[in-house]
Amino acid sequence: MRHRSALVVSIAVIGALSLSACGSRDEKKAGDTAGGASTTVTIGVDAPLTGDLSALGLGIKNSVDLAIKQANEKNEVPGVKFQIKALDDTAKPAPGQQNATQLVADNSVIGVVGPLNSSVAQSMQQIFNDANLVEISPANTGVALTQGEKWATGTKARPFKSYFRTATTDAVQGPFAAQYLFKDAKKTKVFLIDDQKTYGAGLAATFKGEYTKLGGTIVGEEHVNPDDRDFSAIATKVKASGAEAVYYGGEYPAAGPLSLQLKDAGANIPLMGGDGIQSGDFIKLNPKSQGDLATAVGLPVEQLPTAAKFIADYAAAGYKDKYETYGGYSYDSAWAIIQGVKAVVAANGGKLPEKPREKVVEAVQKISFDGVTGKVSFDEFGDTTNKQLTVYAVKDGAWAVEKSGTFAG
Repeated sequence: MRHRSALVVSIAVIGALSLSACGSRDEKKAGDTAGGASTTVTIGVDAPLTGDLSALGLGIKNSVDLAIKQANEKNEVPGVKFQIKALDDTAKPAPGQQNATQLVADNSVIGVVGPLNSSVAQSMQQIFNDANLVEISPANTGVALTQGEKWATGTKARPFKSYFRTATTDAVQGPFAAQYLFKDAKKTKVFLIDDQKTYGAGLAATFKGEYTKLGGTIVGEEHVNPDDRDFSAIATKVKASGAEAVYYGGEYPAAGPLSLQLKDAGANIPLMGGDGIQSGDFIKLNPKSQGDLATAVGLPVEQLPTAAKFIADYAAAGYKDKYETYGGYSYDSAWAIIQGVKAVVAANGGKLPEKPREKVVEAVQKISFDGVTGKVSFDEFGDTTNKQLTVYAVKDGAWAVEKSGTFAG
């Protein structure tokens, strides 16, 4: 009920005067710094926080949360306080699109980290771009997101100026895997499988192009659905094909059971995939994963001197979920937004302008700093300038580094 008595009004007025007399600083929304009051801005997060891919999504959310907490503790942007708003896309485009609309409608949101899935990003990019709201993904690898649908023909055109990523693309990840399997692992016959999603199909296509160019033979191809868990028919085909390895374009919820069923069917060959399978949950789903392989963007975070503090701080913060594959890249994505805000504030006399979103997009394009994962900066397409990758193998129940390097085309 809403009471309108004079007594309530009087109490409210007295309370307000008392707060003013004590010199309290109001927290105001983005663009309002009048009278020296602090400004609260929001960094949104879109990721799968529930469902099969939640291990990766929660690692993204927690890493962004850590960056925000540390920015506030350091007073990284004087007069500006950051907060997080994390939304669950369940790894599906439709919820992602709804989340994008919700984040745009919140005037305090000044940037967004995410999503995990390239197919989800496709549903969000236009919405963020129309609102001049910066979006930085720590995980998307689909090439067309930054270079346009005709990138494979050599015609590259950036579709959305507000979209960036700290993860390198499948244009190098797939071929890097192909070179490893053919040259290092000496596998000359591969069975190719993908889950028909933007990420999985794109990764498989770039792998195939490089692998066949090197002289490798694709002895069979199959397409599955991301929700499939019965791969008995495919396992029989793989065993009969004489394949020396399987390359899978997709993510760990299907890749784990697929690899297990291959081994159970007598096809004792390694399954290799991209960063979508390089998760501890892949090993949990597949007790016979010894020798399976995966590529991941960047160098191993655990071996980077620049990441030591992040790893220690993440542990000290007490998050119950691991930072997983994209933790360092998520922290760097959030920090890039923070640095963009810092540059905009500095250029505007120490205050956030009334409508800061477009200026933050412009500032992020120019940022360059030493982050958790190394040098963080973006090229003319919004892609990371860090093109390094790592091959991992499952050894004794954990992912172990096999080889790191930069793809040589």
